[in-house]
Amino acid sequence: MFLQKLLLYFSTACVFCYMIALNIIVRIMHFVSPSLTKKQILRMGEKITMTQNPNFKYEDWGPTFKSFKFIKTASLHMWLSLGQEAFVGEEAPDSPVVTMDGDKTSVCKFLKDNRPLFKQLVKDFSDVADFLVVYIAEAHSTDGWAFTNNIDINRHRSLEDRLSAAQILVQKEPLCPVVVDEMNDVTAIKYGALPERLYVLQAGKVVYKGGMGPWGYNPMEVRSFLEKMK
Repeated sequence: MFLQKLLLYFSTACVFCYMIALNIIVRIMHFVSPSLTKKQILRMGEKITMTQNPNFKYEDWGPTFKSFKFIKTASLHMWLSLGQEAFVGEEAPDSPVVTMDGDKTSVCKFLKDNRPLFKQLVKDFSDVADFLVVYIAEAHSTDGWAFTNNIDINRHRSLEDRLSAAQILVQKEPLCPVVVDEMNDVTAIKYGALPERLYVLQAGKVVYKGGMGPWGYNPMEVRSFLEKMK
């Protein structure tokens, strides 16, 4: 795990430098040629599927990449990700979470106790993996790095705030159970999940670890991985 941690620190430092450079370049390009800047940001948006989201147009999210709030939010996510303990081949961190009914449990315990439910909800791959959505700190809170025309959710100040926000996700019918991270963000930290990340856990171990979102968020890669496990 020492080498994995070392690689994590190195990669985080590289991503941080890239983010700072990106913010500076976008600012300069916008000053020189706003149209060229828009073209380049749209190209980036294609990689994170933002351009495919019918709920947002470029003006809602594109200009935020040259904002200080983008730097502040992304830097916080990277700092917290340094505490991650979930690595492929290692034990999956059994971090505490809270069910939508407000009951305390943990990631691995919830998966074990609710396995029959998963098999009903996730028919394609329930024979090789357990499914669970852990709702963590809001990536684009209204009082943080916000997108225009997004759902109005402020930073969670209490567990009640987080549970209330998670209800919006539940209403979207994610086809698997939803739990929420505790207010100390312990699950998000141990899994390096901010702003979003995909994992496959099997028998209490991490067998797949997706890249850090939004650029590394790739559901199709997860599907391909699970198909190979069948």
